[in-house]
Amino acid sequence: MIAGSARGIPLTAPRGPSTRPTGDRVKEALFSILMPRLPEASFLDLFAGTGQIGLEAASRGAGQVILVENASQCVPAIRENITKTRLTDKVTLMSADVFAAVQRLRHSGRKFDIIFLDPPYNRAYAMLSRLADGLQALLAPAGLLILEHDAKEEAQAFVTNLKLSRSCQYGTAMLSFYQL
Repeated sequence: MIAGSARGIPLTAPRGPSTRPTGDRVKEALFSILMPRLPEASFLDLFAGTGQIGLEAASRGAGQVILVENASQCVPAIRENITKTRLTDKVTLMSADVFAAVQRLRHSGRKFDIIFLDPPYNRAYAMLSRLADGLQALLAPAGLLILEHDAKEEAQAFVTNLKLSRSCQYGTAMLSFYQL
C-alpha cells in the first residue's frame, strides 16, 4: 500500500500468473489524478485481482469500495488483504463473475463516483463492449470510469454515451478515463 491509513502494509498475492498487479508507477499516477475526487467517493473495482486498487482508494479516503473478483485463487487473498489493511468497514468483496455483479449492482440502483476496470489485457475491449450499458447505468452523473489496458490497444471511445476524456501511457500500460 502506497499511502493513506494502510500505508506500508504489504498485500498478499496468489502465486502464479493469475494476476497482473498494477505497477507502482501506474498506481501513483492514477491516485495523483484521482485525489481531488476520492474523499468519501463510492468506488467500484472490477477484475480486482488482489484488491490493491480498491484498497488503495479506501486507504486514501474513499467512502465505500466494492471489489469484484471471481478467480478462486484471488478471492482468499483479497479477503486477507481487507483484514490486513483494517479496512473492513469501508470495503466489500463480491466474489462473482463481473458481468453478473454489474447486473446485480445495476438492479439494486447503486451509483458509483469512480469505476476502475483492469480486465485481462488481451480481452479488454471485448469485455467492455459487453459491459458498457451496465457500467453507464452504474456511473454517477459526474462520475469517472477508468480502464487500465495494454498501451498497444487504442483508447477508443465507448459505443455508448461515455466519452473518452483522457489517456495516459506508462510503459506498456495505458489508463483511459471516460465520463458521461
